Amino acid sequence: MALARSDSTGRRRVGCLVPGLVAAGLVLVVVLLLAGSYNGLVNKDTEVDRSFADLDAQLQRRNDLIPNLVGAVKGILGQEQAVFGDLARARTRYSGASSDSERIAAANDVSAGLGRLLAIVEAYPQLQSAQNVRDLQVQLEGTENRVAQARREYNRVTTDYNRSIRQFPRSVMASLSGFDRRTLFQAVPGATTPPTVDLGNTPTTVPAGPTGSSTPPSS
Repeated sequence: MALARSDSTGRRRVGCLVPGLVAAGLVLVVVLLLAGSYNGLVNKDTEVDRSFADLDAQLQRRNDLIPNLVGAVKGILGQEQAVFGDLARARTRYSGASSDSERIAAANDVSAGLGRLLAIVEAYPQLQSAQNVRDLQVQLEGTENRVAQARREYNRVTTDYNRSIRQFPRSVMASLSGFDRRTLFQAVPGATTPPTVDLGNTPTTVPAGPTGSSTPPSS
């Protein structure tokens, strides 16, 4: 009789432990899911930061080349002086930007100003024949290609990250841990395509040639 009572007591104890073990197992599964989601979001967020750093390096390189081009052509251009101020202000905004969104907006302004300046330079045969101007244009063209490639890579990893923070169960962890949507680098219309330059009926004069006459740019 005593042995039967002992077996019955043991079975009751085991029966009481089962719900606790099941609950503990469920908690462990949830913790592992949340930990995996968190670590995955950290990795994707870090990848976005790394990609933007690569893009920023190319944009900074472009910004560093612009003053050289401005110095090479500023003395010859007359009525187009406003473009230099626009470029300088855009470069200043980029350098002082405190967020990715502000840097992207300023970079688009730099692109638009640079496109306008290069289009103006194209209208001046004297500038096109200057070796230093041609060299700077080649360097800027190469930099623009690297910027475009870095922009595509940044947008790729950022899109992947933005998609992840919206998918369950990562969306739960993103909401709890403050993983916010990251800004894509979408170029504004006209920021990457140089506009057509209309020099009007009063062309800017360039320094006098050997005969002492001023030579307007060909249109």
